[in-house]
Amino acid sequence: MKQTDRQSLQLWDDYIKNLHRETPVPVETDGDKSRRIARLQGDFVAFAKYYFPNYASAEFAPFHIQAVNKVIKSDNIYMCMALAREHAKSVVFGLMLPLFEMANKRMSNMLLVSHSYDNACELLMPIQVNLEHNQRFVSDFGKQRSWREWERGKFVTGDSVSFRAIGAGQSPRGTRNEEKRPDYIVVDDIDTDEESRNQARIEKKWNWVEQALFPTMSITGTKRFIVVGNIISKESIVVKAGRVADYFKKVNILDKHGKPTWKERYTLEQVNYMLSKISYASGQKEYFNNPITQGAVFKDLRFGKIPAWSKFRLLAAYMDASYKSTASKKGDYKALVLCGMAEGRLYIIKAFLEQATLAAAINWFYDIHDYIGGKVPVYNFVEVNGLQDPWYQDVFKPALLKVELTKGYHVSIADDRRAKPDKFSRIEAALEPLNRVGSLIFNEAEIGDPHMQRLKEQFEAIEPALNAHDDGPDAVEGAYYIINTKLRQLAPIAVGTNRRGAKYKF
Repeated sequence: MKQTDRQSLQLWDDYIKNLHRETPVPVETDGDKSRRIARLQGDFVAFAKYYFPNYASAEFAPFHIQAVNKVIKSDNIYMCMALAREHAKSVVFGLMLPLFEMANKRMSNMLLVSHSYDNACELLMPIQVNLEHNQRFVSDFGKQRSWREWERGKFVTGDSVSFRAIGAGQSPRGTRNEEKRPDYIVVDDIDTDEESRNQARIEKKWNWVEQALFPTMSITGTKRFIVVGNIISKESIVVKAGRVADYFKKVNILDKHGKPTWKERYTLEQVNYMLSKISYASGQKEYFNNPITQGAVFKDLRFGKIPAWSKFRLLAAYMDASYKSTASKKGDYKALVLCGMAEGRLYIIKAFLEQATLAAAINWFYDIHDYIGGKVPVYNFVEVNGLQDPWYQDVFKPALLKVELTKGYHVSIADDRRAKPDKFSRIEAALEPLNRVGSLIFNEAEIGDPHMQRLKEQFEAIEPALNAHDDGPDAVEGAYYIINTKLRQLAPIAVGTNRRGAKYKF
């Protein structure tokens, strides 16, 4: 036996031993046992905690319970769950729920479908292992390993319940269990990164789901068709399934208030740590069901050396402060950028981009003040539209005064109240032409700064739908507008004469 095989066998043995340890059978009378089983058969959460203590390490989230109850109470349902990574999609819908349905004699033939046959087998394996080695389940529902088929990817229990793994594209025909068609199909992890980049392959797989997989279920019989995964491309199988599902639920790692959606399992600190270690685009794709096509509008962003201060007539520090005064991973980023024009190029000299408190964001103006050291005039602005005026008067100005008192000196910050057109059109029209001709330059000295990297990632994420955060590029557009406005105001007035000799200004 090869060393790798011995290691795999040892891991398997350890897994079985751990399962035995985790599922001891209680000592109880036959009457108590019968009453306990009946109670567990009527309560999914209690059932899952009792039979699968090694999996049920945290309380279920409301979205778990709501979806599970939909399936339990329906004879026919097409469900799609777009869940962020590590939100128990496989454990709940591919292990606990089918065995709960089996224990209640509401399931006869399950198919587990994934992007490949091997992956489907891996996902189906926990069911097979628990049916054979979970002491509590075997004690309550009898020996499950039958004299019939009992092999990897395909097995039938002692109660004649069939389980089978299917890889995408394989023929699901012939998956009957005697006269019974599949009545519980879970499609788990069917999308792949490679296929998501090829729309033709996605369409081919979707045709297989529609034409080969779903019709294996009976027209008149019970059918629960469940698609689970996270949205990794804009036209993935999960997206397409969501459009036709009877019940569709999208669950991101953070809710609309910036708190963990599965607060029973994760803390905000744990989530923020994970997000801090990956790029913005990766975090949006894996944890927020928001795949981003990088570089769709702003391609080949450039880093370059910033000219000497003497080359700049003025600089603009522009803030997009967002409404919220507290830090939130769901809310908009607070953005402050320092930009300048030199020799026809727009230079992004310094960037601050973070889901920060308002006090921290105001302090960034002071950081820029110290950074420039009076070498170039700086016009400081904060965006304030009509809807934000109460926020500006009642929140921003008091916060600014408080920071000034702490710092001991004043930094002038004007408010930009111009009426702004559509955000995407404005950013694209002003900045994309500059980038296309190589005249939008990021400061190469800041290339390792996380704020500058976030700004670059937000530029790469810009697209017409604007599903991603765009506060950084919005601030750059604001700075560019201020710079152009001030340069026009400071330009010398030319004087000419008309044909009659009268002087005029232009």
